[in-house]
Amino acid sequence: MAKRKGCYSGIGGQAVLEGIMMKNGDKYAVAVRKPDGGIDFDVESYPGVLAGNKLKKIPFIRGVFNFVDSMILGTRCLNYSASFYEEEEKESGLDKALNKVSGGNAEKVLSTLVTILSVAMAVGIFIVLPYYLSGLLKGYIRNESLMAIIEGGIRLAIFILYILAISLMKDIRRLFMYHGAEHKCINCIEHGRPLTVRNVKRSSRQHKRCGTSFLFFVFIVSIVLFFFIRVDNTLEKVVLRILLIPVVAGISYEIIRLAGRSNNILVKILSAPGMLVQKLTTREPDEQMIEVAIAAVEAVFDWKAFLNEKFGYVEEPEQPQQEEEEEEPT
Repeated sequence: MAKRKGCYSGIGGQAVLEGIMMKNGDKYAVAVRKPDGGIDFDVESYPGVLAGNKLKKIPFIRGVFNFVDSMILGTRCLNYSASFYEEEEKESGLDKALNKVSGGNAEKVLSTLVTILSVAMAVGIFIVLPYYLSGLLKGYIRNESLMAIIEGGIRLAIFILYILAISLMKDIRRLFMYHGAEHKCINCIEHGRPLTVRNVKRSSRQHKRCGTSFLFFVFIVSIVLFFFIRVDNTLEKVVLRILLIPVVAGISYEIIRLAGRSNNILVKILSAPGMLVQKLTTREPDEQMIEVAIAAVEAVFDWKAFLNEKFGYVEEPEQPQQEEEEEEPT
């Protein structure tokens, strides 16, 4: 089959525990391979934190809210997929106390606390730690501009080492395989191929709109912005870096958004490093994982209508099976 240029579909996704989340507009579906081997999926609607607000349409500002939405929805979908693999346990004293205080919403409270803690750890590891480590070189390097570049390099190195470290875990390796299945399904559709297991297997597991590429752009944009921070107080430098996170996210979102809608040479060059990093965060999925990804796509997206509109695809009618004529005895 001849290689076709990609055509933006508007769908995106995320790998979850033994499953895939696919989102199209406000509608999303989570498909999970259950312990008994069956596929269960849940279809819901998530309009976002500022549904209908004009702020979500303003360039550079919309990226901040999209980032928040992706975190909220991602946590929700991970919790749903994990529910199929949780062992039944007796309610602990902490659960009872939280249920009493929160009116029976202990799970939501814990999920919120975990999200806040995760964000705080991410800020500490990828913002504060690189600044501290680069600061150890101040006695040897006096050039502030060079120090900003070194800090960015350390931040990127920590990110790569973090991915390599977690990829050693069996559950994370399977998560990366589902991540590959998600990309392959979207690439299959956006390159004009019918969504079948065979076609998905042949598709690329790297995609320009991936969250991994987004994070890579975050690091690159942060290097450029932090390059212009010129304050002497250490606390002020750290606080400014934290306050600039929404700005970094907003700019990075616009870059990744452009990458997903364009195939020109400049966009390909900008996307290349992020696509390379995706080789670490995606792995080749097996057929069962691809089946889960296809189920998630078909729950929220009419890929046949999309292929017909963009590529002139016409589904071939199924040929009725001809009954074999019985041979008469001679």
